Amino acid sequence: MIQSFKQKIDWRMLPLIWTLAWPTMLEQLMQTAVQYIDLAMVGSLGTQATAAVGSTTTINWLLGSSLSALSIGFLAYISQAIGAEDWGRARRAVGQSVLMVLLAGSLFTVLTLSLARFVPTWMQVDEPIRPLASRYFFVLYTPMLLRTASIIFGTVLRAAGDTKTPMRVGVLVNGVNVLLNFLLIYPTRTLTVFGYSFTMYGAGQGVVGAAIASAVAFAIGGVCITVALYRHPHISFRGVSIRPDRYVLAPCLQVALPNMLQRFGTSLGYVAFAAMINSLGDVATAAHTIANTVESLFYIPAYGMQTAAATLAGNALGARDKQRLQDMSVMMLLIEVALMLVSGAALFAVAPLMMRIFSKSMEVIALGAVVLRMVAVSEPFYGVSIIIEGMLLGMGNTKTPFVYNIIGMWGVRNVGTLLCTQIWGMGLVSAWACMILHNLLLFVLFSIYYKRGKWNPLNHPVS
Repeated sequence: MIQSFKQKIDWRMLPLIWTLAWPTMLEQLMQTAVQYIDLAMVGSLGTQATAAVGSTTTINWLLGSSLSALSIGFLAYISQAIGAEDWGRARRAVGQSVLMVLLAGSLFTVLTLSLARFVPTWMQVDEPIRPLASRYFFVLYTPMLLRTASIIFGTVLRAAGDTKTPMRVGVLVNGVNVLLNFLLIYPTRTLTVFGYSFTMYGAGQGVVGAAIASAVAFAIGGVCITVALYRHPHISFRGVSIRPDRYVLAPCLQVALPNMLQRFGTSLGYVAFAAMINSLGDVATAAHTIANTVESLFYIPAYGMQTAAATLAGNALGARDKQRLQDMSVMMLLIEVALMLVSGAALFAVAPLMMRIFSKSMEVIALGAVVLRMVAVSEPFYGVSIIIEGMLLGMGNTKTPFVYNIIGMWGVRNVGTLLCTQIWGMGLVSAWACMILHNLLLFVLFSIYYKRGKWNPLNHPVS
């Protein structure tokens, strides 16, 4: 049995997988680093400032994940078209992605700006913090059209195997964000470097300054990614019609809609989850916000590999290459488990140290370290479900992940958290325990689905 398993491992795929995965990992690492810097800078203003920013983070996930889900339809369509070496079909899909950016970006701009003042109330933010949280949210989402372009066009480029361009744009965005944070958050002050003191300009805008910095950076990123796609030698939308094309949009939306429902449903679940945590007070909210940010660094290997899994699965399906698809899946899962074992061990070891970077409150540090060590143990299991889900998305199967994620989010995480925190009076640790149970359920469901061979459509060819 061991010998047959070894025969399934095609080590020749490793360079291709790594070529696709590492730029995405670096891009996400940079994004996480900026989140760390943002949180540290805002955290220096006090617990209330951290809570004001953290209170709208889940809404950010809701909006971003909905747009990412919309882009999954184009990822599956374009990666399969390229696998079949049909570049004309791929470029038609790129033209439709431009149309989708204009429509979705405009809609989300209207929604976010008109609802900004209500979001902190819905999130059960403490009343004194609500006006500040509302201003932060409004400013952050002013360039929503360009943020939409960043998300959808970035996915289009990755579907074509170009993960380096989104990475480069991400590095630029993050650099601009950090620089503007430094200038806008703090007031004018005296700095000392290597014994030399000088006056450093600062706008002193605090939390709102952090929002302005992020908004400007997102706008620059949207412009850059649009220009990069326009100039791309193979999938440029130059000269391609952006009028609605039902022969492209129908299959793209057929894939995208279940994923949008999944992401909307799970993100709404995150909103409900965060609202229940926010009701536990400033310490729990701050610990949860910081721990979430810290945890995101250690999930980078998983989501970087997921991008490679989606692209390669779509290419293999488009080429109708069953063996390549099988070999790729085994290799991806092996790499993922190894990476997440290392990542989980590292998170467990450094959890208290990471919390100290972002907070001076001993209560916040102690509570955050406990929940981080809890989740570190579950990382390898969660990584398996992330890879299997990525392969399914690349092949256009979004219904199975939709069902599994909705069951986990609402049937386990939120029902459990409601009982623990709102009815039984338990704290943040119980809420994170429910989150871990959710992740373990996904591991079980996706593993069974993979073991039965249902994940691979080439195992069941249409007659």
